[in-house]
Amino acid sequence: MPSARRIWLAVAAAFVLNGGLFGAWASRIPTVVQHNGIDGGQLGLLLLLLALGAIVSFPLAGRASDAFGAARTTLAIAIFYTLALILIALAPSLWLLAPALFLFGGAHGAMDVAMNSWAGEAERYIGRRVMSSLHAMWSLGAGLGAAAGYLAVKLELGLTMHFTVFALSLYAITSWVAHIRWQSQTRPRASGGSLFPLPRGGLLWVGIIAMCASIGEGAMADWSALFLVAVTSASEAQAALGYTVFSVAMVVMRLMGDRLISAFGPRKAARFAGSSALAGVLLAVLFANLYTALAGFVLLGVGYALIMPLAITRAANDPETSPGVAIASVSTLGYGAMLVGPPAIGFTAHFITLHYAFCLLGILACFIVICAPALERR
Repeated sequence: MPSARRIWLAVAAAFVLNGGLFGAWASRIPTVVQHNGIDGGQLGLLLLLLALGAIVSFPLAGRASDAFGAARTTLAIAIFYTLALILIALAPSLWLLAPALFLFGGAHGAMDVAMNSWAGEAERYIGRRVMSSLHAMWSLGAGLGAAAGYLAVKLELGLTMHFTVFALSLYAITSWVAHIRWQSQTRPRASGGSLFPLPRGGLLWVGIIAMCASIGEGAMADWSALFLVAVTSASEAQAALGYTVFSVAMVVMRLMGDRLISAFGPRKAARFAGSSALAGVLLAVLFANLYTALAGFVLLGVGYALIMPLAITRAANDPETSPGVAIASVSTLGYGAMLVGPPAIGFTAHFITLHYAFCLLGILACFIVICAPALERR
């Protein structure tokens, strides 16, 4: 078998590819909108299709990972994910862009489940926690994709040229780095099992913790800049700092997360994460000042950074459910929450203003602290 470092690099390459292709898409959304004459409502429906593609693919990828092996499934899906990004650029009309985005979302979600299953196997083989650092590689990949998109716009590259060159180049590097001698344990599907399972028993609480963090991440992505403008009277340029400091805090914390979790255990680490997120909300809401709000966003990033790695590791080691199905069920609840979270913030803001609507994130952080024992390995 390869060395622990070689295994980590192989799985990390898959995480970088997954984040990189998604970051490339996100960075060129304005270009896609302009080329297809899409209005705000149509864009919302297209993004919903992308998210639905991911949710539909979660359980299917979980079954495939159990049946054919997580590593093999990850690398197979990576091909379709790469081609799906190129299809978005090639779509000549809105009616063809919609199915292309559904396929892209499906491939993104399927690879997410498969590579996390592979990461769970790698973590058990290596004999120490590496899940948090692997999730940091996803964030690094997303940043790489966004940076490549910025460069493509500056160089005035067409969407097809940009997506094709970037996607195929990143896939070629990933397939080379991720190609290792690895035999995943396969598990045949149990008869009578649900095709779209939701977490049950102890996994339900793990899913709730993932849901609380996912709602917070979605809210930060969609509302942090608006919060700074509306509550702290920040300029447009200053408002852009909100999600930036949040994202940087997440990456840094995920790079440190494995050591912290190993030193204190999943329960204490989750309670620290929930407490950090709660403190971040209080800083942002109570003082209504740009700098305290930015400090609060840093604490929110620190808190949310640890939760998904903890939840995925717990799901991958569930004693009653196979890793693929367990990870898929927790991911379904988490990503479903990402769909519901931002609209929930907006609906609440309609009644009590965006300033106080952020208090919802504080309530969810309290749930993370309370449910933290569910993350202990059993």
